[in-house]
Amino acid sequence: MNSWVQASKIYLERRVLVILLLGFSSGLPLLLVFQTLSAWLKESEISLTMIGWFSLASAAYALKFLWAPLVDKMPIPFFSRFFGQRRAWMIFSQGLIAFSMLGLGHADPASDIWLVAMWAVALAFSSATQDIAVDAYRIESLDEDQMGAGSANYVLGYRIAMLTAGAGALFIADVWSWYAAYASMAILMSVGMITVLFSPEPERSPTKETAAREHKVFAFIGQYKHLPFFLRLAIPRIYEAVVCPFADFMSRPHWLMILLFVALYKYGEALLGIMANPFYLDLGFSKSEIAAVSKGYGLTMTLVGGYLGGIMVARYGIMKALLYAGVMQCLANLAFAAQALIGYSIPMLAITISIENLTAGMATTAFIAYLSSLCNIAYTATQFALFTSLMNVTRTVFASGGGWLADHMDWSLYFLLTTFAAIPGLIILVWLIKRLPAQERSVGT
Repeated sequence: MNSWVQASKIYLERRVLVILLLGFSSGLPLLLVFQTLSAWLKESEISLTMIGWFSLASAAYALKFLWAPLVDKMPIPFFSRFFGQRRAWMIFSQGLIAFSMLGLGHADPASDIWLVAMWAVALAFSSATQDIAVDAYRIESLDEDQMGAGSANYVLGYRIAMLTAGAGALFIADVWSWYAAYASMAILMSVGMITVLFSPEPERSPTKETAAREHKVFAFIGQYKHLPFFLRLAIPRIYEAVVCPFADFMSRPHWLMILLFVALYKYGEALLGIMANPFYLDLGFSKSEIAAVSKGYGLTMTLVGGYLGGIMVARYGIMKALLYAGVMQCLANLAFAAQALIGYSIPMLAITISIENLTAGMATTAFIAYLSSLCNIAYTATQFALFTSLMNVTRTVFASGGGWLADHMDWSLYFLLTTFAAIPGLIILVWLIKRLPAQERSVGT
């Protein structure tokens, strides 16, 4: 018990608390492009078809790995020299986010829907850019034993921001106006900006192997002095920012198995999540009942699970925490099978959602800590963006067949199958634990 109390004290450390505030800054813009904006469009009598097309504005979140190399390596004039590379990109993107919120709030969907679309795209792009910079800052500023707590604090800050930008913005819009709602969110972006201003730039010390890999291309280009100057300047930079992150990761032992594990670890959860709401409705639960339980018990248990996951990482290390949380997440799917057998029952629904959200919060925190540990300090932004993109794309593709499976079997059998779907990822994890040394903070290995 004392060891768990000692491990929990990590949440009070300054660098970990900073991540809580940066998580809030990252989560604030998301719903202003999604649900909150959709409500405004509906109120302005925009067609459901057009509202659906507005979801394309969020494509920046899925494509952020395309410009992550720029955030990793390209300095911003004046900003980078004054603040440092990571803090400069955070301050710059946060300023763009606040400006885009004001522009979006000032636009009128009823009279100029394309102007609204332009500001929505700008807000999503600025927000995705901030995510890249904040993820890199989080990984580079925390020690290995702080990774789990940092991930949990990031998730907590993100969730608080989503409540603020969701329910909070709707309340302000109802009492005053949509411009007041978006302007208020723009003012709240100052939380992130002030946090960055009073936080130090993380140290980045690439290994000799990383420096040697980058030096080779500069030496190679130096032999071709007949090339135009801009090519001799651009080619090494492109190689350093785009090729080196891939080459670095592919030089590691068992890198293919690591990628397969990243793709499969949360497969069972993805199959469950895609069919959860249809399952609830099929049992006879109303949308209000589902919302009340998921937003109450569910959110609370997600946050508790996140903090328990952070303590597990600090207490047992990343790999063991992944295994313990993964096993519990796998077994949690059985609660849905039990719900299917019991049928309509509000108390059982509360238990089911609580178990699933608790274990998912634990596994998510450990998984984010693991992905962070895979990143080379020299290419943090690029590699983390790639890992998360791989996780999201493969989970979406693999889970897309969940509806077909649910159509061809009863619910209890379906959720029993989702339990087994989580096992391949756990088998790969055990395989990696046996063949790789204890997970250490990656700085260029």
